[in-house]
Amino acid sequence: MSNIRVRFAPSPTGPLHIGGIRTALFNYLFAKKNNGTFILRIEDTDQNRYVENAEQYIKDALDWCGIPADETVGKNEKFGPYRQSERKEIYKKYAQELIDSGNAYYAFDTAEELDKERKEHEEKGKTFIYNWHNRKRGRLVNSLVLSADEVKIRIENGDKYVVRFKSPEGEILEMNDIIRGKITIDTNVLDDKILFKSDGMPTYHLANIVDDHLMEISHVIRGEEWLPSMALHILLYRAFGWDSPEFAHLPLILKPTGKGKLSKRDGDKLGFPVFPLAYTNEATNEVSRGYKEDGYFSETVINFLAFLGWNPGTEQELFSLDELISAFDLSRVNKSGARFDPDKTKWFNQQYLQKKADTELAELFKPFIANEMKQSTSDNEIASSYTPRKDEYIIKVVSLIKERATFVADFWELSKFFFIAPTEYDAKASKKQWKEATPQIMKDLVEVLKSIDDFSSQNIETIVKEWLTKNELGFGKVMPPFRLALVGAMSGPHLFDIADMIGKDETVKRIEVAVEKL
Repeated sequence: MSNIRVRFAPSPTGPLHIGGIRTALFNYLFAKKNNGTFILRIEDTDQNRYVENAEQYIKDALDWCGIPADETVGKNEKFGPYRQSERKEIYKKYAQELIDSGNAYYAFDTAEELDKERKEHEEKGKTFIYNWHNRKRGRLVNSLVLSADEVKIRIENGDKYVVRFKSPEGEILEMNDIIRGKITIDTNVLDDKILFKSDGMPTYHLANIVDDHLMEISHVIRGEEWLPSMALHILLYRAFGWDSPEFAHLPLILKPTGKGKLSKRDGDKLGFPVFPLAYTNEATNEVSRGYKEDGYFSETVINFLAFLGWNPGTEQELFSLDELISAFDLSRVNKSGARFDPDKTKWFNQQYLQKKADTELAELFKPFIANEMKQSTSDNEIASSYTPRKDEYIIKVVSLIKERATFVADFWELSKFFFIAPTEYDAKASKKQWKEATPQIMKDLVEVLKSIDDFSSQNIETIVKEWLTKNELGFGKVMPPFRLALVGAMSGPHLFDIADMIGKDETVKRIEVAVEKL
């Protein structure tokens, strides 16, 4: 393919849903696969719903996901401006062109008049559609029934009007969608959509077509919700005498139940984000959770979104962005909706966490350690037992516990005993493992540990096992209470690795404290 140009054109009306990110991703993958250009255009024609910080949020979200635009506001503005609100005069010109060619007309109907028509139709069990069957019948007020002079006078008097597209009558329109194949529609069922509003702004339909043409968009890859608009858009291209781009409509992202489109309410109800980044509504101060702030890696988000509607045709599930670019093909995008699986997203994150270097994970973990210790400063016992650790120590801790984690935020609960001594002990484990003879056995173990000079994991294990054999002590009598003393629970990595890490003095101290407390 040559000169591939695709665009992602969200409206800045709030946070960007992951469905929008998925659309951006598929556009990005298609562009990069074909050495093309990925464009971010801000479709802010609906000024009533415009949100001040939403545009920056959109850019930040794409950047965090690693799929930044090649052209957008303030970046490579070859076909700028890239905000529709800054292109008003362009749309006005093209709206007039459609009127002059007879493909559009002025409509002066008030909201009250249209509402009256709808109610009268409903009373007769019908649906009101503004199109070929009633636009010239006199009940509606438009330039198809008014004389040219009447239209001119109304406009000069400041009467409010909209510009409507004149949809064709009695035609079977044949269209092609890359994902869905051949689609036909009877133009008699189409309504005459508004192209230009009374506030001087175009609707999505006109602005979208004009911008896609002027920005030389070769493929329109967008969500399934725009499929009903495809006929109008193709008719608009035809009315202007322009070649239309190729279309591909992506399947919906469905609720975890598989029924209905995924919404923010589903995330709130089931406890997962539906936005890439956290978002604060400045009007209500409502905070919406984001994947980044919930501890997901950007690679995770890109990987699981790629699989919502696309299949590589292989068993491979983990893809780098470069691998996705190489493998992506619109022919492998499904028609049917893709069910969102929160557990699968966690699995992806767990996989990416395991693939990351311990040094990188340690850097991510350090703020969590600092935060936990800050919260513990009021607890003198905990604070006094904490020893600041060097990076090498934290890296080793991460290597020992990361396989049990899904998020970096899990690290503290999995490893806090490496940093602070337990101040309490699991009640169930204590009752089961701490027997009458245990205190004496632990005191004897302390003496064994004190005698060890090379306090490395393997050497500690060898000497303790020799002591057990010599004294005919079963593992069950020693190892569980030993772990309980060091960890406070029956969890954690290899026991002798823990002892090695915290050192001889701390190991002995923790056993002595456990004997005293338990």
